[in-house]
Amino acid sequence: MLPTPKYLIELLAPARDAEVAIAAINSGADAVYIGAESHGARAAAGNSVADIERVCDYAHRFDARVYVTVNTLVYDHELLAVERLIGELYRVGVDALIVQDLGLLRLDLPPIALHASTQCDIRTPQKARFLQELGFSQLVLPRELTLDEIRQMRQAVSVPLEGFVHGALCVSYSGDCRASLLNGGRSANRGECAQICRLPYDLLDADGNVLMAGKHLLSLRDLNRVNSLAQLIGAGISSLKIEGRLKDEAYVKNVVAAYDAQLRRLGVARTSSGLTERSFSPDVARSFNRGFTTHFLTSPKPAPATLASFDSPKSIGPQIATVVSAHGKKLQVRDLKAPLANGDGLAFVTPAGTVGFRVNRFEAPATIFTTEVVSALKPGVRLHRSFDKAFADSLAPASASRRFIPLNLTLRRAAQMLVLEQTGGGVAASVSFPAPEQAKTSQFDARRRVVGKLGDTPYRLLELTDALGSEFIPASVLTALRRDFITALDSSRRSRFERPLRLPENPDARWPHGDSLDFHTNVANRLAAQVYRDHGVTGRIEPAWEVELPQPGENLIMTTRYCLRRELGCCLKTPEGKRLPEPLFLKASNLPAIKICFDCRNCQMNLMKIS
Repeated sequence: MLPTPKYLIELLAPARDAEVAIAAINSGADAVYIGAESHGARAAAGNSVADIERVCDYAHRFDARVYVTVNTLVYDHELLAVERLIGELYRVGVDALIVQDLGLLRLDLPPIALHASTQCDIRTPQKARFLQELGFSQLVLPRELTLDEIRQMRQAVSVPLEGFVHGALCVSYSGDCRASLLNGGRSANRGECAQICRLPYDLLDADGNVLMAGKHLLSLRDLNRVNSLAQLIGAGISSLKIEGRLKDEAYVKNVVAAYDAQLRRLGVARTSSGLTERSFSPDVARSFNRGFTTHFLTSPKPAPATLASFDSPKSIGPQIATVVSAHGKKLQVRDLKAPLANGDGLAFVTPAGTVGFRVNRFEAPATIFTTEVVSALKPGVRLHRSFDKAFADSLAPASASRRFIPLNLTLRRAAQMLVLEQTGGGVAASVSFPAPEQAKTSQFDARRRVVGKLGDTPYRLLELTDALGSEFIPASVLTALRRDFITALDSSRRSRFERPLRLPENPDARWPHGDSLDFHTNVANRLAAQVYRDHGVTGRIEPAWEVELPQPGENLIMTTRYCLRRELGCCLKTPEGKRLPEPLFLKASNLPAIKICFDCRNCQMNLMKIS
């Protein structure tokens, strides 16, 4: 049996814009996170304050929360602009900010709740406790933590813990990757990641011999923990986060719906209200994915060949058929696993990369006509369905997911008044109607139709207890009564909704990891340095590399729990480790060589740029 969670459970969905945010809420999300005009960790997913206000107004109808990402490093000259932006976000109803830069703690901010972003790199219980004492009211944990490590975090702090459950995986610990910065000047900590980890690499030995050629050796599969939610909740995660602030509406609808359905099967209490109905059956395998992994959830040392997607960094989908023959634009296939539709996308992997094409026409049982000649198609090629046209069409309508507040109402008389109220007590409205007439036929269905005309409100009538018997009530009277009730209900729900406030900062909190800071701490402005000084750091504070680049040489660009040797079945602590020599290097086109350093004591991998 699932233990009673410490907090109500929140399904947290990504939103690249207001439309996607509203679709996520309609699909069952309890909260959404969305980027503002600037300083979000996805620079291409910014939104105006006016659009965020629209999302807040809609979300709060269902007691859903809106979190805004202000989770990049902030330079000194930007602090006042960020301060003004946060003030505007608070005024339009934002419930919390997700932040990385501790300098924000010293700005003149409204009392808005602050969440510590995954870019804060909360790898130890001691750091988690420190951030809680700084006033953070929710902590976003690294994706790399095991269930046992999550339990240790839960024991160390009292605030809610947020954990990723689905979507793209960074190969590096978030906040501790400088690969893009030192290879092109685009900082991941400034929302400009160039996704160098998705490139094809050659694996080289010290003499330049190619051990593997053109493989995506740092490209991880996508996270999928839809079947691990009970374990996560039991370990102490209360906010279940879906990655994907650049994903489209169809992706968000499908993934949110799948996780919402699973949480409803588990029967856990949620932070928002309302029910969702859907016209499609959610299936995460039918949305963009690079193959799935649960990452390090159950072990700090996953089995080989379970984390990475060496052949392609793209979504190629499930295998659907095998080519028998290819002549021009006509294909014959065998072992077709599901019917195809005109407009489907198909893909296959070649040594040169992934090739995709469209189905122009499908003729059962096994003939495909393509939109163009695909020269690389040969007998025996395994085809994958990379785009499922029928499924995409089922997700497209706005009505594919609908959210509503269910109402059970009672209609009764109280002396000279007609009363419409929530069954069992609560909100009520009444109108004067002193002279009832007796109807010759039953009026129940007619009264239910009028009371149930809730239009574009978030409410839906599930049950009406009608105690008026054979009284005749004009439709105009019932309409006025219904309108008054909805107005009263809206007012009651608004008055009950409370935004969380920022927690106080404990002036006695002390930084737990020494009296000096190196570049890993990402101090990018004078206020962030002051926060650490205020909390016990007396030695040198090394600035973030975004502020002061390191000297040329061997520079650490990435630290990962992912180990290429382990993924290849060649861990240095096993006899198979001898199959790969030391040292090893990665080389991609137009990039300097990367030296791989295996830190077996800490079971992690460090990547060094050689310049």
